[in-house]
Amino acid sequence: MELTKNIFFNTDKLVENSKVKISYTGKLFQDASSEVSIHYGFGLNWDNINDVAMEKTDLGFQAEIELGEGETFNFCFRNENNCWDNNNGQNYIFPLEKVQNELIVLEDEPVALGSARKLRKSYLWSKKIRLAVYKIITYFPKIISGNYKRKLNHSEN
Repeated sequence: MELTKNIFFNTDKLVENSKVKISYTGKLFQDASSEVSIHYGFGLNWDNINDVAMEKTDLGFQAEIELGEGETFNFCFRNENNCWDNNNGQNYIFPLEKVQNELIVLEDEPVALGSARKLRKSYLWSKKIRLAVYKIITYFPKIISGNYKRKLNHSEN
């Protein structure tokens, strides 16, 4: 996925506490730099600053980063001559998404088939109870008041 010109990630979303692979084909790659590192941090204050050397390939410089916690992932690039690509002084800043805990299944807690059957039975019972309540609410007052008449066949008239 290309999020900005010359920077690619191997994922659609940047999520806290996950790994991401970054590919860079920007100014420093185009100027034939032999070594490039990514300088990065998290949040408005650039917390947990780190530098990681990137591997040079035919497709650009690449590195795998462990994303930390914060609102944003901030980074820029530096080559062996201390030349920087910092997005014209703006740095590269991308939002980080929070981990969705409800989607995580813990391996320590296997889901039993019996619990699925119990859920199915309780669902069916709740449907039956709702139907019975609906019929009572709808037809019971009519029966008591005498306004309830069965449909008569035309031959009985």
